[in-house]
Amino acid sequence: MSDLLARIAGAPITWGVDGSPGWGHLMDRDRVMSEMTEAGLGATELGPDGYLPRDPDHLADYLGTYDLHVVGGFVPALLYRPDLVEHELDYVARASKQLATTGARVLVLGPSSHHDGYDTSVDMSDEEWEVFLANLGRLERLVGDQGLVTALHPHWGMAVETGVQVERLLEWSDVGLCLDTGHLDLAGTDPVDIAKLAADRIHHVHLKDVDSDIADKVRAGEMKFRQGVIDGMFTPLGKGRVDIAGVVRTLEGAGYRGWYVLEQDKSLEESPEPGKGPVVDARISIEYLRELTATL
Repeated sequence: MSDLLARIAGAPITWGVDGSPGWGHLMDRDRVMSEMTEAGLGATELGPDGYLPRDPDHLADYLGTYDLHVVGGFVPALLYRPDLVEHELDYVARASKQLATTGARVLVLGPSSHHDGYDTSVDMSDEEWEVFLANLGRLERLVGDQGLVTALHPHWGMAVETGVQVERLLEWSDVGLCLDTGHLDLAGTDPVDIAKLAADRIHHVHLKDVDSDIADKVRAGEMKFRQGVIDGMFTPLGKGRVDIAGVVRTLEGAGYRGWYVLEQDKSLEESPEPGKGPVVDARISIEYLRELTATL
């Protein structure tokens, strides 16, 4: 029998917790961790810097009360700007040390853009790609020094977004990937294709499903990314257009044994009533994965 369900983790952004300025209301961390546990999850990503305790001992004690542990964390870094990269790498070094002390094995790298927000695509020039790849190598060494692997996360509105950019990254570097089903779909790339193309390079997976109508408006520039999130662009698994089952079957068939993280972005105006809100979607997604596991 597949051990898939033992490798499902949560992410605070599924409960609307994001560190971007003006993103929305941050739910109390005690409630978020409690709802993760109640939904049947045994692990979490770290979330934005400072949301969970920074001190390793305090963090371990805190998560221990919820029977949770950390499997990774999203760390953004702007790598194609030589004037900014030293500051960015200093942050990565600090984040790597913190993740390593949690027992995590993966740093999820967000290839940041110099633009604010997620609404301006980046098409790096050949010179910028050269700088990016050189600094990516430096970053991987920093992360590796802490015993972690780097999983670069192609992301809407960041420096690596489209399928063409992902293929270039795979050809010109040996960095691992975080396969995010929602962001790849939003950028016009079938995540099953990436799973087939790079199964041996995928170290971490973010599971999102996507509402077609909303995503198409965001992709066309008719709606801002955050507004799309507010309107429900990322649906519970099995409720959108992404072939989640195809991704999971492809990866499991190729020998993937890493984590699948429910990372279904939300933006909240206030905390929902107990038993309502993001936890409802999380439970639907977990049930979908439970049914899928029975077919593997």
